Amino acid sequence: MERLTRLPAEVRQYLVVTGNYWSFTLTDGALRMLVVLHFHQLGYSPLQIAGLFLFYEFFGVVTNLLGGWLGARIGLNRTMNIGLALQVLALGMLAVPTGWLTVGWVMAAQALSGIAKDLNKMSAKSAVKLLLPDEQQGALYRWVALLTGSKNALKGVGFFLGAGLLALLGFRGAVLAMAIALALVWLLSLRMLRRDLGRARAKAKFRDLLSKSRSINLLSAARLCLFASRDIWFVVALPVYLSAVFGWDVWSVGAFMALWVIGYGVVQARAPALTGRRSGRQPGGRAAAGWALALAVVPALIALGLMLDDQSRWVLLGGLLVFGVVFALNSALHSYLIVSWAARNAVSLDVGFYYMSNAAGRLLGTLLSGWIYQQYGLVTCLWLSAVLVLTAGLVSLALPEAATRPARCD
Repeated sequence: MERLTRLPAEVRQYLVVTGNYWSFTLTDGALRMLVVLHFHQLGYSPLQIAGLFLFYEFFGVVTNLLGGWLGARIGLNRTMNIGLALQVLALGMLAVPTGWLTVGWVMAAQALSGIAKDLNKMSAKSAVKLLLPDEQQGALYRWVALLTGSKNALKGVGFFLGAGLLALLGFRGAVLAMAIALALVWLLSLRMLRRDLGRARAKAKFRDLLSKSRSINLLSAARLCLFASRDIWFVVALPVYLSAVFGWDVWSVGAFMALWVIGYGVVQARAPALTGRRSGRQPGGRAAAGWALALAVVPALIALGLMLDDQSRWVLLGGLLVFGVVFALNSALHSYLIVSWAARNAVSLDVGFYYMSNAAGRLLGTLLSGWIYQQYGLVTCLWLSAVLVLTAGLVSLALPEAATRPARCD
């Protein structure tokens, strides 16, 4: 504890923000796995289970847009703590007798959880920007990559945690245990997080919700296409395909998806060492375009391989691993660029707008994943994934190479 108090104030705040984000992420990943496994046991189909998460994704779009404005007005400490409190409430809503767990009730709880998740994420990503001076871009890239990568790795760990808690405590006991643990984290956060963090000097106006920066608008459009390209085959189509074609049981599917997410997070955390350290310069628009165009090749090759042999495990699983590595580098690079380019005096507005596009991409991908797979199969999902990534790459070609920061109100 003495060593911790000797750390610079900015580092201590970074540790508090990261600890909040990690704790939330564990419950978020565990809750997703709990809902999937529990409702699978109750006899729900994969598409019905996917429907339970639609409000989670939809309210992510709304929350990121409004959350950035809210963070600029009341401070990022408050939006982060509100996110933690809403997640505790969402978990509490699910700790009711099984007979009360109607589709509408679960979707409402998932809506609260989606709001909580994106308030927490927007606050964490925005806060990092404010803890470092603008000239320390290398450190900013490392901090953002570590925060993002560790979050995704812990989300994968959360999948295992959810399955383990379900086996040990049952559904109701599992969500109660997580609610209690996260409530303790929330109380610590109320005490330790800096109270003026992220509040704009001038009151943010509602018209400031939409970004006025061409760079951020282009990056947001690329992000929407990037995440739609992943979720169009990863969210529903892939798990159903692994079960229906390869004959995997739900535990094998869950374990594989969890390990993939953990590996994805590890690669994200290592992204600064893989995307530009040799040149001594931080990556910009050209790097974003190049990595996106490289990623577009991967789902196209997987689709071609499955057209030749639709039961080839090596084509699908090997291709998925390659996709995960290249996608993780794309995602980490985007996360750095938005934090770097966001205006310091209204960072949450720019970051919130950008992650609104991220949530819209996830929502679009989730909706298309079930529909396209049901109508046309996994190969079509993969071809559309390639088209979406290619679009992200072409949009990224118009991004600036220098860190052009948008003008916001002083």
